[in-house]
Amino acid sequence: MLPRGRPRALGAAALLLLLAVGFFLFGGDLEYGRLRGAASLDGELTRDHNRSACLPLRSLLPKCELLHVAIVCAGYNSSRDVVTLVKSMLFYRKNPLHLHLVTDEVARNILETLFHTWMVPAVRVSFYNTSKFQSQVSWIPNTHYSGLYGLLKLVLPDALPPDLARVIVLDTDVTFASDIAELWAFFAHFSDKQMIGLVENQSNWYLGNLWKNHRPWPALGRGFNTGVILLWLDRLRQAGWEQMWKVTARRLLLTLSSTSLADQDIFNAVIKEHPGLVLLLPCLWNVQLSDHTLAERCYSEASDIKVIHWNSPKKLRVKNKDVEFFRNLHLTFLEYDGNLLRRELFGCPSQPPPQAEQRQRALAHLDEEDACFEFQQQRLTVHRVHLTFLPLDLLPSELHDVTLVAQLSVDRLQMLEALCSHWPGPMSLALYLTDAEAQQFLRFVEASKVLSARSNVAYHVVYREGPLYPVNHLRNVALAQARTSHVFLSDIDFLPAYSLYNYLRASIEQLDLSSQRKTALVVPAFESLHYHLSFPTSKAELLALLDAGSLHTFRYDVWPRGHTPTDYARWREAQAPYQVQWAADYEPYVVVPRECPRYDSRFVGFGWNKVAHIVELDAQEYEFLVLPEAFTIHMPHAPSLDISRFRSSPAYRDCLHALKDEFHQDLSRHYGAAALKYLTALQRSRSST
Repeated sequence: MLPRGRPRALGAAALLLLLAVGFFLFGGDLEYGRLRGAASLDGELTRDHNRSACLPLRSLLPKCELLHVAIVCAGYNSSRDVVTLVKSMLFYRKNPLHLHLVTDEVARNILETLFHTWMVPAVRVSFYNTSKFQSQVSWIPNTHYSGLYGLLKLVLPDALPPDLARVIVLDTDVTFASDIAELWAFFAHFSDKQMIGLVENQSNWYLGNLWKNHRPWPALGRGFNTGVILLWLDRLRQAGWEQMWKVTARRLLLTLSSTSLADQDIFNAVIKEHPGLVLLLPCLWNVQLSDHTLAERCYSEASDIKVIHWNSPKKLRVKNKDVEFFRNLHLTFLEYDGNLLRRELFGCPSQPPPQAEQRQRALAHLDEEDACFEFQQQRLTVHRVHLTFLPLDLLPSELHDVTLVAQLSVDRLQMLEALCSHWPGPMSLALYLTDAEAQQFLRFVEASKVLSARSNVAYHVVYREGPLYPVNHLRNVALAQARTSHVFLSDIDFLPAYSLYNYLRASIEQLDLSSQRKTALVVPAFESLHYHLSFPTSKAELLALLDAGSLHTFRYDVWPRGHTPTDYARWREAQAPYQVQWAADYEPYVVVPRECPRYDSRFVGFGWNKVAHIVELDAQEYEFLVLPEAFTIHMPHAPSLDISRFRSSPAYRDCLHALKDEFHQDLSRHYGAAALKYLTALQRSRSST
């Protein structure tokens, strides 16, 4: 159970009210020392003041008021952090949200897909490209690890829509432990002249006594931390915020070489000169968990805390008496099933996303008594997708390059290292995982010397939902993210020849296969029944193992039709590529242009998923060329749950037959008389079994 906090005493409620009245009467120009005496970490009333954090009662807000949140996010790792932050917000929130995400192209590609497929009710998302605003801050030297992006909060009044009056600004490394509406309610306590709400900095950084010759930027006392900010945007615009911070920064950079804490240094320097701008927020709304902070003096019990801020490069390894509590809360949201957050807001009607509305209408027409109900339900499921879950650094693609495309679930993770040792080229892999398994995968990669050394493997997490494995949807996700001219459509349990990557690139060039030419290069498939195989380094070695019985043509005993058209006897002697013809149930592993037809996502679980794709290639008049020196070998493993169900359940196989019939009807509608051969082949196949 996630901690929800406990009822707080209101004995010091008058304190915050007096503070707000004082700001109103004196135009916000209260002497900072008096304000610190009432609410700072050094004041005796700190904890009582924080107990009044619930004073801006949530009931003061209109029940369904739209709350606006801005986040600056750039890169792969930051995109993952945003997801955890958003989960914590969604868990507690009772209001509709509008997220304003200032992102680079990498983060936008990831998060746009994620929120589109997440389909959370009453959440709008707008994107703003960082490239439009970087020139406004690029002149500022910054030694903070956030780099240029750490300065972009300064330009939010200009970057966000001019009709947006107020916004909560968050760092990506914060975790909510309370309803964000309580934080939004503090806007009601701004005086007429206050424009920025901040929590005091909980370290001695701005006191300038951390080491000899330590010269921080100027600040009021301990200064303020900008991990959580309330910005009254229209007031800042009217006050000339852009001119204000730029003049201050330019003047101070004459004597200070750079900012050390990015935007926070400049915010504090401006506030030092204009203290009336700021409303001091209770520190419970930004408990800063870096080393050497006074965060423990901010609260009496960990369950009182509203927002946890992991503002340290060490992140979860910081020292704090309650760090285990904070870490567990953070990890809970990290692994929390995001599908559970798709719930509607009680009493706040909202227009569902179009794809969600279409899905609900389609689901309503399904018959739960139908034996194939779960197949129909699974094909209508919209899975959350987190593209490029780990950092990716692809080199500029050559004219003739190939990406290996495959999909896997958590029980196949152990196959990744071997695959990486066989295929040095780019890969695009879709992983079907729960939120918790995604973190398991992340730890697995970080602990692997082989995987952590690769920067050209794109991992795309498709979050698990439903009873059947959406194999073709996974393939389509991975295929859509390939960036090379051609793709090798493989499976995770196959190891390609060590030389295959270079051989395929050379073959594409020699055969002059442009991305517009409809050619599928067939890579002959073999299988080993031994877990420890002396993997062949050449065709000659493979043939020797084949003759010795250590290798076999793939599925020769249970599904010969799947690969018989490859003509293995001819391949043994072949010196040049040769053409083969499509035949019923053919499902070779092929290299095709990236723009090839997508897989048919109605095929879920086990059975006919690759066959249908090869049919589509043939229907679009792709020619099949078998490469004479190419090969890939299937490695043994425990059977999947879906193949076990296929083998044991007649009802499962009946549903697959129904999907085949539906597929062929669609082929006939799309390709007309040319599709008759596929229907005839299907009928012959059934009569022979």
